[in-house]
Amino acid sequence: MIHFYHVTKKFDRYSTALHDVTFHIEKGDFVFLTGPSGAGKSTLLKLILRQMQPTEGQIIVNGRNLNAMRRSQLPYFRREIGMVFQDFKLIERMTVFENLSFILTVLNVPPKEHKKKAYQALRAVSLHHKLNAYPPHLSGGEQQRVAIARALINDPLILIGDEPTGNLDPDLSRDIVQIFAEANLRGSTILLATHDRDLIRESGRRIISLEHGRITEEKAAPLEKVVRTDTQLFGLASS
Repeated sequence: MIHFYHVTKKFDRYSTALHDVTFHIEKGDFVFLTGPSGAGKSTLLKLILRQMQPTEGQIIVNGRNLNAMRRSQLPYFRREIGMVFQDFKLIERMTVFENLSFILTVLNVPPKEHKKKAYQALRAVSLHHKLNAYPPHLSGGEQQRVAIARALINDPLILIGDEPTGNLDPDLSRDIVQIFAEANLRGSTILLATHDRDLIRESGRRIISLEHGRITEEKAAPLEKVVRTDTQLFGLASS
């Protein structure tokens, strides 16, 4: 699903964000990308979205070579990816429904389908009752859930989070990770960037660690921990 082959990204001869990075994320995986500020996490995510191109190496996403992708193909490629940011990026003068409807318009979804899709996406994050609310009237956790609903609204093949829990307290952070896990169970491949080591440790998921633009650790998730975490999301685990 996401394959990096010896990827290096240099901004100039004095500044290298990524050094010879190779990793593979398969369809249906849930992976945490971690590392300190300045490690190269955001650069890596921008490369996946083809917001920038590597200086060296190859990137394959969903079978497409991003180095060879024409600019005219980018909008269609990005429709397959949902993106969640730390700062929500909601339009404050629009209601929750209007924020989601705006994205659906960009995606060329017929207007008659907007309300149904918006309701379904908000129901997935337990905010369907906030359809007509404005973002400033929501809590930080609610705004982040709206941002996730916006990313989920077109059933993305890949769902990416760039520090989506960075402004939230630990309990809300766990709620957000659970929503990502539920999306993973519905079929989305997840790549979640965070520096919250406690959150990663609790989840028991696979980890890719970056430091100074290099992969310093790749740690697979224990299978039994993943199964236990996923069943608990739906109240299926025994108490």
